[in-house]
Amino acid sequence: MKREIPFHRPYITDEEVNYVVDSLKNGWLTMGKKTIEFENKFKDYIGSKNAIAVNSCTAALHLALKVIGLKKGDEVIVPTTTFVATAEVVNYFNAKPILVDIEPDTHLIDISKIEEKITSKTKAIIPVHFSGQPADMNEILDIAKKHNLYVIEDAAHALPAWYKGKKIGTIGDITAFSFYATKTLATGEGGMATTENDEWADRIRVLRLHGINKDAWKRYSKEGTWEYDVIENGYKYNTTDINSALGLAQLKKLEWMWKERLKIAQRYNEAFKDYEELILYKVKDDRISSWHLYPLKLNLELLKINRDQFIEKLKSRGIGTGVHFIPLYRFSYYKKKLNYKSKNFPISEWIFKRVVSLPIFPGIKEEEVDYIIDNIVDIIKKNRK
Repeated sequence: MKREIPFHRPYITDEEVNYVVDSLKNGWLTMGKKTIEFENKFKDYIGSKNAIAVNSCTAALHLALKVIGLKKGDEVIVPTTTFVATAEVVNYFNAKPILVDIEPDTHLIDISKIEEKITSKTKAIIPVHFSGQPADMNEILDIAKKHNLYVIEDAAHALPAWYKGKKIGTIGDITAFSFYATKTLATGEGGMATTENDEWADRIRVLRLHGINKDAWKRYSKEGTWEYDVIENGYKYNTTDINSALGLAQLKKLEWMWKERLKIAQRYNEAFKDYEELILYKVKDDRISSWHLYPLKLNLELLKINRDQFIEKLKSRGIGTGVHFIPLYRFSYYKKKLNYKSKNFPISEWIFKRVVSLPIFPGIKEEEVDYIIDNIVDIIKKNRK
């Protein structure tokens, strides 16, 4: 019997509903006390000194680059294979994203290729914790220290994740998290920046709300005042108490949701390990992935179909999938603006032609996972060379 299984289904219970209703009933809809509570509980969970809530991971990355002093003409190292926001924020400054190829088994930035891309204009490195697996942070931090660079972590996938026993969010100069609808903690839209640097944290708090001086969100409360000062040119990047209410409810079950994804990943790994037509994603021994994504690669040399045909066959059987990601150099904007070419990134190309992301979310039924596994195996068997 054909089923309909989406690529992702958010795990929302009555708890989230009640938290949001409470926020609606108290009459404070924009950034307020629930946002402050969410920030405090988030930083306690991560173990960071500061956590600043914003309306997206993109905003967190943008403000991170702003406070480290990125300027026109600077360069920032980013991996080829990430969502476009990672490089987009560099462009906001008329700076240049410098693409580095990735590892074939982990899809993480290849640390052996970073230094050859560093110039006198390089200001920062943005490692991406792809699928929830932490990048090689010790080596990246060593490179950064050697060349006097900042490290801004793109942790959109990596909540929770651990690198050599440390939680992601406590390692680099600033870390940016995403709470987008499909993420491991979902508030619809939202993000968080964590940092140990109090000066940067205070400035991010000001910049997220039009450059208005500290605690401007209180100006319509009984503790606030209509008077305020604008101390620098800021942005409309604040989150809302409605989003933060969702975040508070999701944070309570964050590790349970991670364990559910881990179980699914382990089931996939066990089911697919003996099929040479399938290439399993590797997680290194000294780190723990959030398993935001389950990337599976096809051994095309052993199949009569390509990746796109494989996706269509799954779709015809009601199974939703994703592709993470279209490499940045393939987009028209980056081809024209920066003259990037596919031939310069052979590993990213090899991965892109083979990779597909399978459904992996808490709340998926065991029989749905069985259905996905059975159909992948069936398609593989019917399309062997």
